Amino acid sequence: QVQLVESGGGLVQPGGSLRLSCAASGSIFNINVMGWYRQAPGKQRELVATITSIGGITNYADSVKGRFTISRDNAKNTAYLQMNSLEPEDKAVYYCKFEQSRRASWGQGTQVTVSS
Repeated sequence: QVQLVESGGGLVQPGGSLRLSCAASGSIFNINVMGWYRQAPGKQRELVATITSIGGITNYADSVKGRFTISRDNAKNTAYLQMNSLEPEDKAVYYCKFEQSRRASWGQGTQVTVSS
C-alpha cells in the first residue's frame, strides 16, 4: 500500500506560477511511475504529466508542454509539478498518481484556481 500526500495548490493570477508536491510513503519499489492528472468541473480526469523512477523519462499532455515541468526526488519519493504561465483553463483539481507493479494509488487532490 502506498500513501500520497499532495500540497501546493491555491489561487494564482493568469500568467502566474505554482509548484505542486506529492510525497509517497509505504511499500515503494525501485521501479515506479509518478504522475499528475487533473479534473475540471464537468470534465473527465486527464493526464497532465508523468515521470519514471528509472531514467526520469517524462511525458506531457500537449496542452501543458512548454509551461509545466514534472520532476522527482527518488531519495524523498516525492514528485513535483512546476506550473508556469498558468491559464484560466488550467483550473482544476490536480491529483497525484503512483504506479508500480500494475497497481495505482491516488492522492486526495489539490485545487488549482487561475483567476484575476
